Amino acid sequence: MNCSGVKVIIFAGKGRSSRLVYNALKEDCNVVKVIFEDGVSRKKMLSRRVKSLGILTVLGQLCFILWNALTKKSAEVRIQEIIDEKGLCDDRIDDDLVESVRSINDDRVLEVVEAECPDVIVVNGTRIISRKIIEGVGVPMVNTHAGITPKYRGVHGGYWALTEKDYSNCGVTVHLVDTGIDTGSVLAQARIEVQKNDNFNTYPYLQLAAAIPLLKEAISNESIGGREVVEVNLPSKLWSHPTMFQYFKYRLLAGVK
Repeated sequence: MNCSGVKVIIFAGKGRSSRLVYNALKEDCNVVKVIFEDGVSRKKMLSRRVKSLGILTVLGQLCFILWNALTKKSAEVRIQEIIDEKGLCDDRIDDDLVESVRSINDDRVLEVVEAECPDVIVVNGTRIISRKIIEGVGVPMVNTHAGITPKYRGVHGGYWALTEKDYSNCGVTVHLVDTGIDTGSVLAQARIEVQKNDNFNTYPYLQLAAAIPLLKEAISNESIGGREVVEVNLPSKLWSHPTMFQYFKYRLLAGVK
């Protein structure tokens, strides 16, 4: 693997995972810009969820999200342990590289990409990217997804695989970005092993640590035109946030935290 000369732009959401990806990539690649987007408004997000899932499911999800936010601090010791064990780095992103936009789908994004002329774009933690941006950037876009696609598309793929006792498909996918939701061609996948002290909040860090070497390999291949697609013969399903009822059901019946 050699991506030292590869020019990379990162499309990022604001969060720790974006810093971890940036610091991992800057070791071997030439990261020329990190474009941060503001989060989707809660009102708009709730409206979309209610339309697709129904009000009762969304209320259950909100109860779980609130409960998880209140208990998340207890996972910090394990998260830091994973970061240290896997050699990840949570340093601040260089301010000179940062470009902030309201949405990753703004026209300003295309202007920045055109000015920087990257070889590859890495996506981490953004909203669904529009066709206008995908077709307009003119270079491959690579995403790390916290689940084995296409069986665990959507969110919390590792968690849902555990609730299904589908341990062989508890992992992470590196794939090309297309106009669907986690439907792009698979470049690589890896499975993870969870420990007794892992939980809903630590699974994504195990997945990200497993994904980073695959991401670097994919960047190297994409930059030289070596697009090696992996054929995955699995059913396709889109998953959402668990409700409070679902979380405690699987915690009590399956021991999944």
